[in-house]
Amino acid sequence: MGSLQLFHSFSHSVSPATNLHRPLNKGRVNASLNMDVEAPNPLKLKSNGSNEVIEEEAKFIVGSYARSPVVLSSGKGCKLYDPEGREFLDCAAGIAVNALGHGDPDWVRAVTEQANILTHVSNAYYTIPQVELAKRLVSNSFADRVFFTNSGTEANEAAIKFSRKFQRFIHPDNKQPATEFITFTNSFHGRTMGALALTSKEHYRSPFEPVMPGVTFLEYGNIHAAIDLIRNGMIAAVFVEPVQGEGGIYSATKEFLQALRSACDDAGSLLVFDEVQCGLGRTGYLWAHEAYGVFPDMMTLAKPLAGGLPIGATLVTERVASAIAHGDHGSTFAGSPLVCSAAISVFNKIANPSFLSSVSKKGDYMKELLNQKLGGNPHVKEIRGWGLMIGIELDVSASPLVDACRNSGLIVLTAGKGNVVRLVPPLIISEEELKHAAEILHECLPALDNSN
Repeated sequence: MGSLQLFHSFSHSVSPATNLHRPLNKGRVNASLNMDVEAPNPLKLKSNGSNEVIEEEAKFIVGSYARSPVVLSSGKGCKLYDPEGREFLDCAAGIAVNALGHGDPDWVRAVTEQANILTHVSNAYYTIPQVELAKRLVSNSFADRVFFTNSGTEANEAAIKFSRKFQRFIHPDNKQPATEFITFTNSFHGRTMGALALTSKEHYRSPFEPVMPGVTFLEYGNIHAAIDLIRNGMIAAVFVEPVQGEGGIYSATKEFLQALRSACDDAGSLLVFDEVQCGLGRTGYLWAHEAYGVFPDMMTLAKPLAGGLPIGATLVTERVASAIAHGDHGSTFAGSPLVCSAAISVFNKIANPSFLSSVSKKGDYMKELLNQKLGGNPHVKEIRGWGLMIGIELDVSASPLVDACRNSGLIVLTAGKGNVVRLVPPLIISEEELKHAAEILHECLPALDNSN
């Protein structure tokens, strides 16, 4: 068949796009050739007020988020602003993501310069920023190699796959290698199906069951239960957060992590530290586990690493990496030149010992302030945390206090069972700003009595 005949045949067998059935009554432009078509205005949204944005979100976005009734349109440092110009002190940092605050000049420079050079080519090719970031992570950690992802949940998915592949690799003749996992109460490892199976909150899992089988939840800190289960020889890996964030700002004990390390070594299981929230300077240590002197086989990172751009990383020892072959795992977007350049600018700042020391100092200052201003309130049960990862546990729901703070210009989060106020501000926050945050929290305490 000649090329012209083939084209003729094809053109008559496939309906042209103009004949596809699409609804014409939903506010879309009818792009008929004899009509004037208004070009989209990319700046239109910027002129919208908060109420209009909230109304439009309800029309066009899948309703999976219970958002606070605030539209955030710009930010600088530790301050955020809505379209009407109201100012908020940011002690949430995009859920512990914006470690350098908003609009850090070195971060902006790294992103804009790289965007003008090369943004994305996929992992089918080598790129310089990815290798440079990997070198920094390896040189400053227990790890020998890095696998890049786009988020924390993806980093944990990679760790799940690597754990099972590792067990098959070191036991090639075993027809039933270890495939099960241990995780703990109050854990949060992500919302994709594997990571979700490792997440303890039942209401996250139940709508999507059956999730990945073979996961056992043990009490966080229960050494004897963990050792007994690891010894059965069927545990591919143990996933644990050295400091739990979403779970309520709970810190592991050194004895607990040491016991997990020893039991995993004895049984051939892998130990995975999820430092998606507590890692990269948040606790005043570069990695939270450094404070314990206990080191994992794998560590997962994400939130602050690229300063607000999507990234995740699974750091592994050479022993684990040796089990992974070409094609075992992959990602189209992960480790792009743009995102890795941003991450290098973030890592260079946070890894500086003086920067980490300032985080510890400011964290101690903030906990002292909170104990002074909030400690005497009957609703406040405990103030805990490391560095700038602080939880205020209440005997009632924290939501009224969080709402009152927001109305007074302070953004904070909840954690745990909804009874913990979580403070995870940008790591650059000043002592003056921390003092202001503590004052707002104190002034808003009556909201707990009014609502409960």
